[in-house]
Amino acid sequence: MHLNRWLTGIISIPILVYMIGPGPRMAFYALIYAVSIKGLAEFYSMTVPELPKTIRFSIYFLILLLYISVSLNQVLIAPVIIAFFVFIPMTLFVLTHSESSREKTAEISKAVFGPLYVALPLVMLIMIDHLPNGNIWIFFILVVIFANDTGGFYFGRLLGRHKLHVSVSPNKTWEGAVGGTVSSLIAGFLFLYLMDFQKPGIIVMSLVLLISISGQIGDLAESMLKRNCGIKDSGCILPGHGGILDRIDGLLFSIPVLYLYLFLFIR
Repeated sequence: MHLNRWLTGIISIPILVYMIGPGPRMAFYALIYAVSIKGLAEFYSMTVPELPKTIRFSIYFLILLLYISVSLNQVLIAPVIIAFFVFIPMTLFVLTHSESSREKTAEISKAVFGPLYVALPLVMLIMIDHLPNGNIWIFFILVVIFANDTGGFYFGRLLGRHKLHVSVSPNKTWEGAVGGTVSSLIAGFLFLYLMDFQKPGIIVMSLVLLISISGQIGDLAESMLKRNCGIKDSGCILPGHGGILDRIDGLLFSIPVLYLYLFLFIR
């Protein structure tokens, strides 16, 4: 498992560095869209596998429109597209389902919740990329979250004694959570110092702390979803990691934190 985890990282990191750094921006945005669709597909497979294809693919198409509009800096149309995330599934359910039940209401709720959970945080990466030093900030959050995950994993295995949340994720410990946070702070400080694009002061280091905490909450939230659905991994596309959703769960909660910081202090 450890070998597969590291091999996956060794293969994927150079691709990410190129795509986020000197690569064509539209290619990077297409990658984000692909990750979003795969992550959403895994979410639907876990929570509502019986969701009709018409609803599923209509949502995928709406996400494509959202990503295109944001990529072209046409953000004013984004709220309209987001509203259709609600209107379209509900309309299709009305037209295709004659019977009413509590289960159908749950299906509608999951269909609407999926893109809000997976697609909206990822589209913020495109918005961040449009800001000054945007791609550097994307590298920054990836480094912090990677250090958080790696530090939490190994500190938990070596020192873990006290369970963090047994009912949600029995393998996670407080020692692992603290180790992940410390690793994030060290990695964030070193990144800021070496890149020299932002002074590692109190405010930005507080941002690192918030990213680490929100990333761990995102990890626990996805663990809760998997446990409720009775599965171990959201998928198997990434050897040693599981599915796309398993890999980006922390990012989904931490990207909005970074975007809010940049909106308030940088733009």
